[in-house]
Parts: sequence; structure tokens; C-alpha cells
Amino acid sequence: MSLKQITEDIVKLIVLDKDAVEVQEGTDRAGRLITITVAPSDRGKVIGKEGRVISCIRQVVGAAGAKAHTRVMVKVATD
Repeated sequence: MSLKQITEDIVKLIVLDKDAVEVQEGTDRAGRLITITVAPSDRGKVIGKEGRVISCIRQVVGAAGAKAHTRVMVKVATD
């Protein structure tokens, strides 16, 4: 299972508008960059109170990336 798929599955469990979830994977100087795009009404759910939810998503995806010897950065796209 790819890091993109893991991230997409986690985010789809959190949001209400599952069709609006879009996960893009690219490379950065530091490693892989995963960008999450969700509906504006679901953005707060993905970030969570004081950033707790996105922090947990980053930990899980980062652990999967560490297993593959890759550094992973996860960010939520904002307008």
C-alpha cells in the first residue's frame, strides 16, 4: 500500500464529503510531500482542535514512510 493510499484512506474516514478528498504526492528537497485537499467545510475536521488530528495523520504516514526509508511531509491545502 502506497503512502498516498494510506493518507487518502485515513482522511476519508474523517470527512463527510468523501468525494471532495484529493491526495497528491510529489517530491520535495526533504523527501516526499503529500498534499491533502478537502471540501472547505471539512478542513477543520482534518486539522482538528489545536492541530491534533493532522498531527496524528502525520505521525502515521511518517511511520509508514520511515519503514520505507523515506521522509514524508503532509500538509493540508488551503485557498
